Amino acid sequence: MAVQAPTGTMSRSQTQRRKRIVQTAAALAVRGGVDAMQMRSVAERAGVALGTLYRYFPSKMDLVVAVVTEELDLLEGGIVRRPPTADTPAGRAVDVLLRATRGLMREPELADALVRSLIMAEVKIELDTRISDLVWRVATGDLEGVAPAEEPVEGGDGQAPVDRDEVGYVLVGSLTSVWIFELVEILKGRRDVDEVERRLHTAAEHLLAPF
Repeated sequence: MAVQAPTGTMSRSQTQRRKRIVQTAAALAVRGGVDAMQMRSVAERAGVALGTLYRYFPSKMDLVVAVVTEELDLLEGGIVRRPPTADTPAGRAVDVLLRATRGLMREPELADALVRSLIMAEVKIELDTRISDLVWRVATGDLEGVAPAEEPVEGGDGQAPVDRDEVGYVLVGSLTSVWIFELVEILKGRRDVDEVERRLHTAAEHLLAPF
């Protein structure tokens, strides 16, 4: 996947233009899913030249990732403002994943965009790591490592380094994988959120029992 210039190196007008493009793409995705996020349509609705759009986002998948990343920023901001109150790491981890699930299910087309981006080989590691980092920090009580969306940590990606216990982090990653599968089941109409909640609690209690 082509590497985009870090947001921090953009001028104010470039940052605003990029944000307008992402918001336009998200609005199209809400109405028609990833298929509706045609680059030409996004450029026209955002009021930019097609060539300009490609300078910010060299491919459609880059744009999908940007939309999904903005949704994750909103989730993180909500967690900072209202941290999970469960007594156990498993309970806190499930709280995060359920908040993400409920938020995504309000816009199923964006949920579909998230799932598609997570299963694409060229972006899977990036987004999987972002989600697993968030769950790990909240589960272990490291809320200082979660940066509100409007207050990015200096360094380019808005995230402080994660102090990981490798075994624990692998187990959190496994829980995240379960969650992604459950999202797919919801989108296919084979699960509802209540059933997913029960299944996530079961998985978390077993996977995170050592912590």
